Amino acid sequence: MNKFLLNHSEKLTGYLLILPAVLIISLFGIFPVFFGMYMSVHKWKVFKGRFLGFENYQRILGDIPAFWLFVLGLLLLILSYGLWSEFKNKVKNKIYLAFLSIAILIIGIILININWEKMLLTGDEDYLYSLIYTFYYSFFTIIFEVGLGLIIAFALYQKLAGKQFFQMILLFPYITPAVMGAAVFFLIFGKAENSFLNQLIGIFGFEPQMWLFDKRPITEVLFGIKIEGLLAGPSLALMSSIIYGIWSYTGYYAIILLAGLSIIPSDLYEAAKAEGASRWQTFIKITIPLLMPIIFFLMLTGFINTFQAFNSIFVMQTSSAGDTMDVVTIEIFDHFWGRVKYGYAAAEGVILFILLNILAISQYVIFRKRLSYD
Repeated sequence: MNKFLLNHSEKLTGYLLILPAVLIISLFGIFPVFFGMYMSVHKWKVFKGRFLGFENYQRILGDIPAFWLFVLGLLLLILSYGLWSEFKNKVKNKIYLAFLSIAILIIGIILININWEKMLLTGDEDYLYSLIYTFYYSFFTIIFEVGLGLIIAFALYQKLAGKQFFQMILLFPYITPAVMGAAVFFLIFGKAENSFLNQLIGIFGFEPQMWLFDKRPITEVLFGIKIEGLLAGPSLALMSSIIYGIWSYTGYYAIILLAGLSIIPSDLYEAAKAEGASRWQTFIKITIPLLMPIIFFLMLTGFINTFQAFNSIFVMQTSSAGDTMDVVTIEIFDHFWGRVKYGYAAAEGVILFILLNILAISQYVIFRKRLSYD
């Protein structure tokens, strides 16, 4: 026994050092996930009720065959992209490959559209719509955060006086408490004609808007076109909340991307310049590929964070906006705290957990070839 301890003393010491961290992560990170899954299959109102099996999930998702066909449609979309990206440079006749990829894509879209409508008719319409609102929030927030962050990072990468000062300013929105920042933006996006934003757009001749109090889709506000379904886009109220999200994280993204730019060897840019490459070609062929692992990390963590966004949206939501600002976390909170349906809320949380994992895997499948520096 003593010989065993002597031979493995270093390993045992290492395990003992990480034991507190493992216990804390297990207690506050892993255990709640599995306990939530346990709650989700019970009728749980303050105290544990009878075992329901998958009844809560069926009430949320509605027609189960339609749900699986909907999932199949999503998988076909991923398959269509993967098929084209994997074999487009390996086959001689790309027409047949393109035709097959487009056919799979169309079938996937049809399956998604038909079965989503069935799920809305038979399932929890409020929860399913909250997933759409969450997707809007996540998509627009991430796209603008990464895009603007990259532009700002590239600007700061140039030789500028006071660069450190600008970097410090960029972090202010990120370190501002979400509730406080959202409260300030609530005043900025007020519906009164003398609110800050209405006065600002009035300078350029635009009419005052209701902002956080307007449930009209953004396409109707901008173009006066009434569109039904996903293509209508988020409401003006949700778009106002999205702007706050962009303001909060763009500076943080810019700092991370700036750090990535600083480690790209300058020799690559000099060689490209010697070959006669333009700045745009250098940016597309050198900068973006070498930044892709960082961009992937920011997009992955961004999707996870935005799908879990709660504080700022909860502070900024208004009754006039209807349910157009009820993202999935708001819906879960309403069932858990407002209606005291712990088991049902747990089932909604488990579905969100599974959805986040599917999104993470899908992002990896799409970007995996671009994550190497080779």
